[in-house]
Amino acid sequence: MPEPSVLNHDVHILLGGGIGAGKGAAGHRFGMLGATVVEADRIGHALLEPGEAVADDVARRWPSVVVEGTIDRAGLARIVFADPEALAELERMTHPSIMRRIGELAQRPGDLVVEIPVLLAPAGSWTRVLVRAPASVRRERAVARGGIPDDIDRRMERQASPDAWMNWADEIIDNAGTLDELHRQVDALWRRLKTIDTEDTSA
Repeated sequence: MPEPSVLNHDVHILLGGGIGAGKGAAGHRFGMLGATVVEADRIGHALLEPGEAVADDVARRWPSVVVEGTIDRAGLARIVFADPEALAELERMTHPSIMRRIGELAQRPGDLVVEIPVLLAPAGSWTRVLVRAPASVRRERAVARGGIPDDIDRRMERQASPDAWMNWADEIIDNAGTLDELHRQVDALWRRLKTIDTEDTSA
């Protein structure tokens, strides 16, 4: 029986999941395996820096979040996570630029993992990987790392539902257990994505 062959092909992963699911831990593991890991949130934060067109749009729409010429992201978050319409408006401002930047990164050679906290579908060929955990576990983790419980609850309410994430995903990593269990799942998925079975064509 032929052995599978590991090919030198690039893997592009969208790593999704709600707050506290464990995207960061899974992304860190993918990074240890050789992938370049990018957080969509960091791309979004960069768009809010002074001089960026998106920052100018946000400042015009919500002038109260401008502090000494800079967007106060915490203040902006308090506004949009308390108002679904405001959140949708902010996403309309930021998501096209975020997806454009992700698309640019995907043009570079090498394995790429992009962590996304919301449902995004940038252009290109991606494996969509969902990191999931029960809501109670996610909330506990988010509070343990310094989140304010009421703020965490509002953010969880505004994020995509578990069913929506499941419909989006090609692959699922369950992260209700230990870090070692998460690492084993990431490692196994990585081997599978980097490996293609070859058929023995000899007579």
